[in-house]
Amino acid sequence: MSQPPALPASFPAADGGMNSVLGKVQHILEAFGPDDEYLSLSEIARRSGVAKASVHRLGQELVRWGVLERRGSDYWLGMRLFEIGQRVPRQRILRDAARPYMEDLFQATGETVHLAVLDGLEVLYLEKITGHGQVRPTRVAGRMPLYCTATGKALLAFGPRSVVDEVLALPMPRLTPHTVCVAGLLRQELAKARELGYALEREQTRIGYMSLAIPLTGATGTTMGALSVTAPVFRADVKKYVGLLDMVGRRITKTVTSMSAD
Repeated sequence: MSQPPALPASFPAADGGMNSVLGKVQHILEAFGPDDEYLSLSEIARRSGVAKASVHRLGQELVRWGVLERRGSDYWLGMRLFEIGQRVPRQRILRDAARPYMEDLFQATGETVHLAVLDGLEVLYLEKITGHGQVRPTRVAGRMPLYCTATGKALLAFGPRSVVDEVLALPMPRLTPHTVCVAGLLRQELAKARELGYALEREQTRIGYMSLAIPLTGATGTTMGALSVTAPVFRADVKKYVGLLDMVGRRITKTVTSMSAD
């Protein structure tokens, strides 16, 4: 099996700006949104702010590396990105440990199950188990706000207090009429979550749905992620979900500890 070409030797260290090659590459790749299957060269240039000539030149390099794919005049994100993403140790270990138990949880509840971690000031979904006709707004590798999702509230309630302060310092737009976007109310919700051991949101991200999430704690006591069940409000069984999540969460923590020690 041939090895993919290395990144061009001319690539300097990234500073996140537009003056470095890697800075431009970052903007090019981040031009792709969650719902974009492909983008034209012109659209990438428009969204990224990188000159069309530079997009074309760097696009050729990225296609050779497998980070982008080109079909006619359009570009797709390449499978090479997926391959690299699978190598991130912390996320891979957590996802691999959680996946079998998430499937058990889905079988027991018949509802959508999410595994999420904190990434910056957002929820990043590592895994999702769902059935036909169930809640669709979330996706693996997708992001949602911390302040209004059950997983986000669990990560905030049981994570570093400094993250809570950062979230409260920023605007918290309403996603629905029920979204809690007032600092004092969010603090109350987080205090309640710490008291109960789980976080709950009802119609704060999508009308007609509720989610309940627990923190997943590592061997050192730090919160490594959150696990949730999302269900339509009319059939949600909070008491049942709390019991199942608690049992599954302990098993996931034990498995992660064992896998990390190997």
